[in-house]
Amino acid sequence: MKIYSISIIVCLSIILNSCGQNDKGVTINGVQWATSNVCAPGIFADNPEDAGKFYQWNRKIAWNVTDSAVIGWDSTFPVADVWEKANDPCPAGWRLPNRGDIHKLLDPNKVNDEWTTVNGISGRKFTDKKTGKSIFLPAAGIRGRTIGVLLDVGKYGFYWSNAPGANAEEAYYFNFNSGYAHLYGHDRRYGSSIRCVADKR
Repeated sequence: MKIYSISIIVCLSIILNSCGQNDKGVTINGVQWATSNVCAPGIFADNPEDAGKFYQWNRKIAWNVTDSAVIGWDSTFPVADVWEKANDPCPAGWRLPNRGDIHKLLDPNKVNDEWTTVNGISGRKFTDKKTGKSIFLPAAGIRGRTIGVLLDVGKYGFYWSNAPGANAEEAYYFNFNSGYAHLYGHDRRYGSSIRCVADKR
């Protein structure tokens, strides 16, 4: 009887949090990308259009993507020269993308990208010109740096890289909306989405 009860609780937890996919990934311009965002640490979201969870740079704390504000937000600057492996929320066999991975995704000679909608969720689709395979990244918005307020849901997507920025307060992230997609430095305290790449080291 106890075994059944535990199984029911685990299944309900996965369903309610929309987490639990076993992601095999898709190769885009030589980089194998996960097809869904990270949900709880070590777990992918169930569907490509699911927002997953938000993370501050180099911190392994998952913040929800629905509440207008959150309790316990850390407004201090995360410190590190790179996103440390111990703080990487990607599942085993996956890692945070580096700047090179993202530049390959944004290469217009080899990848088409477009603003689109999947099951009512806005975001950008990236398609390998050679293979026709694609990934969809939802425009999940972001949590503000000072108190963690929820911003820009459905309008912008913000995805961390593992790379520090030009100074100790910034890190590089991949940002897009309906008109553009690019990589630039941003305040490390923001809570952003994570889309992993395969760790082939």
